[in-house]
Amino acid sequence: MGYSFDDLKAAGKKDWQNYIQHDFVKQLGAGTLPPAAFRHYLQQDYLFLIHFARAYALAAYKSRNMAELRHSFDGMKVIVDLELTLHVDYCTQWGVSEEDLARLPEARATMAYTRYVLDTGNRGDLLDMHVALAPCLVGYGEIANWLNSEANTLRGADNPYDSWIAMYESEGFQAAMRDEINWLNARLATVTDERFEELTTIFRDATRLEIDFWQMGLDLSF
Repeated sequence: MGYSFDDLKAAGKKDWQNYIQHDFVKQLGAGTLPPAAFRHYLQQDYLFLIHFARAYALAAYKSRNMAELRHSFDGMKVIVDLELTLHVDYCTQWGVSEEDLARLPEARATMAYTRYVLDTGNRGDLLDMHVALAPCLVGYGEIANWLNSEANTLRGADNPYDSWIAMYESEGFQAAMRDEINWLNARLATVTDERFEELTTIFRDATRLEIDFWQMGLDLSF
């Protein structure tokens, strides 16, 4: 019997729950998150997306066939041509200009996670890299779904962060999340027990670094 993405989550259940249900997420859903904390997170997330695009470029280099090459190229193109543009527009709504973003120093939590992903990709293969990136792509979709299941979540104009939730509950993002899970499931189904343990370590470490990213937003830390 092979493994699946659900097995990765089960192996790191406590860390995954602490990530999905972090205080930053709860406060965002309730509309009580301090604006300064959200603004700090937004700016650092812009820098993260740049490295996310670099990771897909590395994935293209690691590709062994045209299907993998197209998958990696499409991922990088979406980030560079769509997500970063939307992120800049969103930051502008929060009083952060593109010029501000260009001068922004990286927080230690940003450096830790992005460099971990790139190092994992350099040392390993495509599956290693996708497992390291999964807490971001899959996690944000699950966070939006979890928020929508919580009674304390405030939706609509009374929540200044409603558009953030809407972004990740959107059919486009949810479809991308499902596609990534399917991609992972197809490859995890064939790995050995020893290989799965290696991937579990990567997934846990990446999830813990995502927890640190939320905490960075709350603490306004660099």
